[in-house]
Amino acid sequence: MNTALETLTPAPLWRHFDVLCATPRPSWHETAILARIIDWATRRGLACTQDDAGNVLIRQAGTAGHETAPTVALQAHVDMVAEAEAHVAHDFTRDAIRPRVVDGWLMATHTTLGADNGIGVAAALAILEDDTLEHGPLEVLLTVAEEVSLVGASRLAPDWLTADYLLNLDTEEAGDVCIGCAGGANVILDEPCDTTVLPAGHTRVALEIGGLAGGHSGMDIHTGRTSANVLMARLLAELRPYAPYLIAFDGGRMDNAITRDARATIAVADADIDAVVDTVTRFRTSLHDTLVAEDQGLTIHAETGTAAPSGPSPLTVSASKAVIDMLADLPYGVAAMSDQAPGTVETSNNIGVVQLNEGQLTAQLMVRSLVDTERDRLAESIAARMAAHGFSPGVAHGYPGWAPDGDSGLLACFKQVHAETIGTPPRVVVLHAGLECGLIGAKYPALEMISFGPTIRGAHSPAERVDIASVETFYGLLGRTLSALAGADRAALRPND
Repeated sequence: MNTALETLTPAPLWRHFDVLCATPRPSWHETAILARIIDWATRRGLACTQDDAGNVLIRQAGTAGHETAPTVALQAHVDMVAEAEAHVAHDFTRDAIRPRVVDGWLMATHTTLGADNGIGVAAALAILEDDTLEHGPLEVLLTVAEEVSLVGASRLAPDWLTADYLLNLDTEEAGDVCIGCAGGANVILDEPCDTTVLPAGHTRVALEIGGLAGGHSGMDIHTGRTSANVLMARLLAELRPYAPYLIAFDGGRMDNAITRDARATIAVADADIDAVVDTVTRFRTSLHDTLVAEDQGLTIHAETGTAAPSGPSPLTVSASKAVIDMLADLPYGVAAMSDQAPGTVETSNNIGVVQLNEGQLTAQLMVRSLVDTERDRLAESIAARMAAHGFSPGVAHGYPGWAPDGDSGLLACFKQVHAETIGTPPRVVVLHAGLECGLIGAKYPALEMISFGPTIRGAHSPAERVDIASVETFYGLLGRTLSALAGADRAALRPND
């Protein structure tokens, strides 16, 4: 077991999290961790099945005297976002995550930690082996590919779950209980651009932007953190007077992460090199007063290369201008705040991925909204902007939002347990981030759902960390909620039936 986890409590939870850290599990690469979980469940004599999407469902009978209590599903996703610091060579399909404790927080060494949603997975598995806990029948639903547009939940078998209630374990603020979330859509671009041969008298310039905080494109989009893709597009727009040939662009790997660094290669006339370098310097200086505190580590560099026509072919001047103009025209960040949930972002857009390699341009943007019609309106508007610049994007209308139910009996039960355990009621919230509850609820409309979890900061970035003390509190709340549901009157929990 990793030494950073050996003394943490509750020990069963951290033992399962250790296995998750040791077993690579980026999105689309969950086979190994699922095999270990299935083997563990089978050895414990638990019923375990897998659907066509790869999701796993583990069933456990209720404890003595609670066999006929309402069935509760515990739900979490096994995949994690794979992000490493720029200087680190980490193969997320092969290398283990190396956790460490820093001032009461658990974080990884130069990579994402995978507490999102590994802590939820570990908690659910620990509950299954807790012989001291009184509970009704349990179903543990572990989904795949959540971090890539909630694929596992979208393909969830429709007649699989039998639960009356579902506890989603993927909320990232202790003291909160989530009862609704945003839906998402993607704007996708993948097309070739016209290329040419770099003419004589031109020199390549490598542009690099780094040092930004990044973060979760739902949970952090309101913070004012900027995107390296946005800044690179703006910088390239500043350089348009020098008729740059755009050769390469490398910004972002995930549509749901605010891009922390980006690189681009251009070529300009030799006579303009000094002016280009000066423009880059002035551009960096102009940003100082516009950056939030988390982004003050911003770095922007320009490195001149050789005039030799080596490397990828550049786009033509006209194609370069079209790409730069299009990228600079894209909206980013908060588009609207919610009237129904004051203080919550209603609609936003994140320019998560921009890549140009050997003339092939790809982009992935994530649009989120609490209102599905507004999500679709913004996505179509962005696609129209791209089309106006001569491109042919596609729109994938992703996943639905999760409509809140403030009168839920499940919510009332949790609020009482929280007040008795913590001393105060939870804060009831609606998240701008996407949760699988919307998709699960669409397939199981009678299922009552809430979401809660420990405090996690910096999700989807190498700054990801989880508050260790909040994990123990979260696990205690989970166990007490299950016990309360096992002993509660079913009719009392369904006041609207």
